[in-house]
Amino acid sequence: MERVRRVQAALSPYGPVVAGVLLALLAVVESVARSGGLPALSQTEAVPVGVPIPPGPAADDGTVIIPLLALATTLPLPLLWTQPTLAALVLCGAGLLSATAFHTLTTAGLVAQLVAGYRLGRHRSQATAVLVTVPFPVLAVALEVGGRPRAFGLDGPEGVRLPALVFLLACLAPVAALAGIARRSRAQAVADTAARQVIADSLLEHTARGERARIARELHDVVAHHISMVAVQAETARLAVPGMPEAGAQRLLAIGDTARAALTEMRRLLGVLREDADESAATWRPQPGLRLHELNELLDESRAASGTSTRLTLRGAPVELDPGVELAAYRIIQEALTNARRHAPGAAVDVELDYTGDDLRVLVRDNGPGPPTDGGGDAHHHGLSGMRERATALGGELRTGPATGGGFRVEARLPGREESTG
Repeated sequence: MERVRRVQAALSPYGPVVAGVLLALLAVVESVARSGGLPALSQTEAVPVGVPIPPGPAADDGTVIIPLLALATTLPLPLLWTQPTLAALVLCGAGLLSATAFHTLTTAGLVAQLVAGYRLGRHRSQATAVLVTVPFPVLAVALEVGGRPRAFGLDGPEGVRLPALVFLLACLAPVAALAGIARRSRAQAVADTAARQVIADSLLEHTARGERARIARELHDVVAHHISMVAVQAETARLAVPGMPEAGAQRLLAIGDTARAALTEMRRLLGVLREDADESAATWRPQPGLRLHELNELLDESRAASGTSTRLTLRGAPVELDPGVELAAYRIIQEALTNARRHAPGAAVDVELDYTGDDLRVLVRDNGPGPPTDGGGDAHHHGLSGMRERATALGGELRTGPATGGGFRVEARLPGREESTG
């Protein structure tokens, strides 16, 4: 089987040439056989004196011209694989010339015309494919209206053969062209459907990976944090309470062991989610919060990027907040500093965190020119919308506007610790 495929692959480039040569030989043989035995008009009919002889080629001329036309209607066939339009026009022109001027058409020429129409419809424009097939129905109608011509002056079978071949070509040529056009349209439709399916699958996979990555981050930053706190508090309570009954200590020890086991299983699950989401190890670190060193790093980056003063002010006693609240506050500060660098370059920026107990107040203020007034504020408003969405998602609020004494201010109020249910 493999050998057969190799032979087919080796012969495929020469297939059109072989087919064209075979059709050309058949056309020449057919034309010679049909024209070689036809005597001249003067030898078969007695023409009265004074009656003009109908114009037409002599038999001697036909024995040369007809085979040449037969070659012209078949030999350009291999060019259909390299120059389809040119080859189809040559075949069509030669066929029309042979049928109208010399009243002859070969079966091999008919086959070549059908192949030309199909190839043109399959690989070139639909208009050109239809154009090269229209003359044959017109010629068939003309022959039907004008009467059957006498091939070389004969009323025998040759006078009947030509209209029959032209009529057959007139019926089959449009069918061949339309078949090529239909196959091309079907192949294009299949390719378009496959492309749309690939795009849809890629979009679905991308969305799924993004969602898995988001779930992994939420589990790592929030749920895993709380489980680890349960393990730590259970261990602390067991060791810190003197005189605890043995049963209570065993229960606290079991709680700690269960929490640590749950944390281990969650980390294994996170590894699966992150591997499936194709995340790099660099994204596995905890999300930033309001720890002092993280805020200082953020402000240092802002100072290095803008070259201006950026100050941090803390009010109230800093407490550990819910990880989601700390992450939202960090992102709001980060986006506000970015907006200040973009829209108020060179302006000093003050960042203030106020721990009021029930709420966390975040204030970022610069002494720049204030809110942007031109069209370049689209990105600014987009950043403000993102900050507002973060605050609203947690049940807080965000206000922006001109600062007292000039500049721009971003003020967010976020909920503090969740109320205990115990």
